[in-house]
Amino acid sequence: MPIDINQLTEAELIDLNHRIVARLRVLRQLEAHVTMLEFRIGERVKFQPEGRAPVTGMIVRYNKKTVSIVTDDGHRWNVSPQCLERAEPEARTVTPESDNVIDLPRR
Repeated sequence: MPIDINQLTEAELIDLNHRIVARLRVLRQLEAHVTMLEFRIGERVKFQPEGRAPVTGMIVRYNKKTVSIVTDDGHRWNVSPQCLERAEPEARTVTPESDNVIDLPRR
């Protein structure tokens, strides 16, 4: 059923606007959540900040709209999951004593 907005009062238009904005927020959060779940904590990813070189790091946490990433040089970024792509795994030599150890970058 179409809505004739020309027949709505100012208060009704404001209410309609609030409902539309709330619905758009829900849709964006749902999209971000679905994309976020394509990645796993501990997975290596890369992204391209505007005007900077590509950044590679590891996902350490899911947030409401972003994921937290610790970069290879120890910096922390909160990035929208839509901006991420999988990175090549780091080449590591596995020795018996380092079999269950993950090296984290130092600051």
